[in-house]
Amino acid sequence: MKIVVVTGSPHKEGTSALLADRFIEGAQSVGHTVYRFNAAFEDIHPCLGCDRCGMDGDCIQNDAIQQKLMPQLLQADLIVLATPVYFFAMTAQIKTIVDRFYSRTGRLHHKKSVLLVTAGSNTDLTMMAITDHYNTLVRYMEWDDVGRVLAPGCLTREQIEKTDFPNKAYALGASL
Repeated sequence: MKIVVVTGSPHKEGTSALLADRFIEGAQSVGHTVYRFNAAFEDIHPCLGCDRCGMDGDCIQNDAIQQKLMPQLLQADLIVLATPVYFFAMTAQIKTIVDRFYSRTGRLHHKKSVLLVTAGSNTDLTMMAITDHYNTLVRYMEWDDVGRVLAPGCLTREQIEKTDFPNKAYALGASL
């Protein structure tokens, strides 16, 4: 299977990066091909809503999403979104990627998907908005959600390393 992992944290060694690392290790351990796109460290730009793409063409923003990521997404069988929760939502970097799905909406339908999320808080509100948004995305894109690792109460790398969440991410990757 061809897998694209999109990370959205500006922390290279952060909590969601650890989940992405472990998921990738698991997926590669069973022979899957993985392409990782670290959105926070790429030259990316938001959708302008200009509709030049016509929902199935090149984006006017000739950035890393257009040049590097989109060709990988179009070939992918599975798309993984890995993000920390920033004020009850995915990071701006991940949201930028999701908004740019517009340029190839039809061709990104009917894929498999995974959500990997970390958060410092562990209140009942922590994962509500981000999972609702993901559920809406999955439904609209007609994706097959094959798993999630939601890791609340993990503000630091040290905290998440003391939990079973990294092992769950590995197991999810290895189970595909």
